[in-house]
Amino acid sequence: MASSDARGTAPRARRADARRSIAAILDAATDCLARDPEMSIADIAAAAGVGRITLYGHFRTIARADAILDATDTTGDPRDALARLIASSWQLVHEFRNILQAAHRELPAERIRGVHDPLLRRVQSLIGRGQRAGTFRSDLPRQWLTTTAFSLMHAAAEDAAAGRIKPGDAAGLITATLQAAFTPPADGHHA
Repeated sequence: MASSDARGTAPRARRADARRSIAAILDAATDCLARDPEMSIADIAAAAGVGRITLYGHFRTIARADAILDATDTTGDPRDALARLIASSWQLVHEFRNILQAAHRELPAERIRGVHDPLLRRVQSLIGRGQRAGTFRSDLPRQWLTTTAFSLMHAAAEDAAAGRIKPGDAAGLITATLQAAFTPPADGHHA
């Protein structure tokens, strides 16, 4: 019975330590990147009192993003669902923009795209539904339209960071651009 209790308390202790590490990492990232958007991942890890491996292991921005996107209604008309998904996605991109910039400095593009893959599957699924309904163009591959959405979101983040667009306008600009890009050709010809 004692060993059962020991096994039961050890995971809870590890979870409590993990929560403290995550809190320290988030606090350090917020503080460091607010002071200097060019701060490196190594500097953030040092400020949090953890190693880079711990930082990567505990940093769960994607999990938070997944929870927010899980709460986003993507049912109904695909164009309306796309607008809601973009609004939620932009909220996350804007909230974590400094962390994303730091990641771009430290990680290869393939790794960043790989981390986004679970989130991009939502977009791809919505595009597929829109294509089947005839709401979104089907003359272009679904994967290409997904890449277009991913690229445009990140381009908007760069423009917002550089002051070329207002962050509050970004979701509307992204939505208008993607809805125009996803609309089936008027002539009905498909490649």
